Amino acid sequence: MNPDGFLADVLEEPATLARVLEHADAPDGPLADLAARIDRARLVVLLGMGSSRFAALTAAAHLRARGIAAVAEYASTDLPTRPGPDVLAVGISATGGSEETVAALARHHGTSATVAITNHPDGGALGAVAETTVPLRAGVEAGGVACKSFQATLAVLLRATGVPTAGLAPAVDAQAALLDARDAWLDPLLALLDGAHTTYALAPAARISSALQSALMLREGPRVAADATETGDWAHVDVYLAKHPGYRALMFGGSPWDDAALDWLRKRDAHVVAVGRPIPGAALHVPFPHAEDPLVAALVEVTVAELAAATWWRRRLDAGAMP
Repeated sequence: MNPDGFLADVLEEPATLARVLEHADAPDGPLADLAARIDRARLVVLLGMGSSRFAALTAAAHLRARGIAAVAEYASTDLPTRPGPDVLAVGISATGGSEETVAALARHHGTSATVAITNHPDGGALGAVAETTVPLRAGVEAGGVACKSFQATLAVLLRATGVPTAGLAPAVDAQAALLDARDAWLDPLLALLDGAHTTYALAPAARISSALQSALMLREGPRVAADATETGDWAHVDVYLAKHPGYRALMFGGSPWDDAALDWLRKRDAHVVAVGRPIPGAALHVPFPHAEDPLVAALVEVTVAELAAATWWRRRLDAGAMP
């Protein structure tokens, strides 16, 4: 992994997303086949690890909202969903070689319907245990960090759940605008986060992938402590840590429980970064167009943490401050 390649990958994301969406509507393509399989299944099991599972959590929520039984399962679980002829198992791995995901999909192969979603050109080991493969078309990730492939995975899964391309397309220009404006917000953001013992990310349940991926980017790149929480659950599991002086949080707004979390955060003089939607009293607001649209937000808001991580990583390396 390297920070300069990671930065280049992040800056390429709008073009990458446009390419992914361009291929999403092929009427006889593998994505259309996946959507049809979802509609026929009694149960949809999305299998993955890391960023792939994060994207699957958001997609599973969209499926359940449509009345389709769906679960995003750790591919590494020791108590897996039982295969069955009316089960659709979808293995997700950008590399096509995640050992846990290959093993999990292989358990279903031959009994359940099986689909692989991967950025590997020929499907890799995951494609070998699937009836069909859906390519991500995210391209090479020069930085070795799953950023373009995370966004592509989320876009492909959202299309497969029934979200039309027109509902996702505004994210391309919104992300480009966010990146173009980085001189206005990136250094203030890094200055704010640099004083944190741990950076926390809060997101609504329907976009929990944003919080989880953001925290991962900060851990994986500059190796700083970061954690993620669903906004409503924050008051039950993380509120206690807000008593520490200098508490910092990235907040992805839109949860019905935003105000409850903010009430605690304000009482404890925490520093909140509002990503996308404005938040009264935030120490910093990082805006982008269409931030009130949860589909656009899900595809764009992680860019803030990705760009911060790539830049912070390079600066820490140059300063000899990496662990």
